[in-house]
Amino acid sequence: MNPVFTLRLFGLEIPDTIPVSLGLVALILVVAWLSARRLVVHEPSRWQVVLEIFVVWLSDTVERIMGEDPRPYVPLIGTLIVWIGLCNLLTAVPWVRPPTADLSTTVALALVVMIAVPGYGIWRHGVGGYLRTYLRPHPLLLPFNIIGELTRTLALAVRLFGNVMSGHMVGAVLLVVAGLLVPIPLVMLGLLTGMIQAYIFGILAAVFIAAAIQVDLARDQPAEPAQVQEKT
Repeated sequence: MNPVFTLRLFGLEIPDTIPVSLGLVALILVVAWLSARRLVVHEPSRWQVVLEIFVVWLSDTVERIMGEDPRPYVPLIGTLIVWIGLCNLLTAVPWVRPPTADLSTTVALALVVMIAVPGYGIWRHGVGGYLRTYLRPHPLLLPFNIIGELTRTLALAVRLFGNVMSGHMVGAVLLVVAGLLVPIPLVMLGLLTGMIQAYIFGILAAVFIAAAIQVDLARDQPAEPAQVQEKT
């Protein structure tokens, strides 16, 4: 999908998705800062209630996936879902290309997950303990485990890019051909699909992280010496 516009800065061509992405990041930061300043215990605003419902839902979902305290993982998973969801909402704007309709953006998001997975794994098990997981269940499977790590990252990027790009293109074509009335149901369906794609991306990231931190290392730990019971 060709850029809607291109900026030229210091001899470099900057596609439209970069300023749009930076704008969304700035919007999230401002809203988060303002929301944090206005949090109250008694008589919360409707916006605070919505935020609390989202955070509780996200924490419960991540906890069910991780099987433990979700607080170390909620910031990353929540940020991915919110940012991708806002990007996908832009599919309703015909003259704005959503950042997630650019393969470079989805690859960057997938790389974030790719880096976070071993990061959390090393944080939990240490460098040696995590690297040993690539030798499971047999050292001969090392290259296949590495290929699997790369292919699932590619699958994350291509799945999100394909769904968003196709929905945006179909909506734009119908808007030009049929006018405003016919594409409206399809645009609404595209918005729903975009939210589902954001949810799926975040949940898959949580699943990949859970697989990295929940590795059973019992077989790699030395057996503790048996305690000798004194005869009475």
